[in-house]
Amino acid sequence: MVNFKNSVPALPAVSIKKALDFYQSKMGFVARHQEESFAILVGGSVEIHLWQACDKSWKLRSLALFSPLIWSGAETFIASMASCRVEVEGIDELYQEYKLKGVLHSEDSVVEHQHWGYRDLATLDLYGNLITFYEVVG
Repeated sequence: MVNFKNSVPALPAVSIKKALDFYQSKMGFVARHQEESFAILVGGSVEIHLWQACDKSWKLRSLALFSPLIWSGAETFIASMASCRVEVEGIDELYQEYKLKGVLHSEDSVVEHQHWGYRDLATLDLYGNLITFYEVVG
């Protein structure tokens, strides 16, 4: 019998170095491993992988009428299309910290109560990937 144990989000970033700086200075994560095109960040027991989406050739292909935009799977525009959810304890404290650091999804962001038993806080990383932190209610 299979027992699924954990999941690790892998988020695209145009520049691993800039993304690492952002996650460490703004979001409270620490780099456990880094290369030019890949990095592993940790925060508590949560791990996030970053991979480099650096293919800019789609810009030229977009000029052709029937050319596919996605060719390599590492096109730079992909670095704004990913999302993940991270469970936390202390979501109100996280909200205050992220509000001060300017990393909330928008100026109007609040911790939202969801009818399925979570309190959610949406944020965007440097490249526009959606990261929703949530706390289980009760």
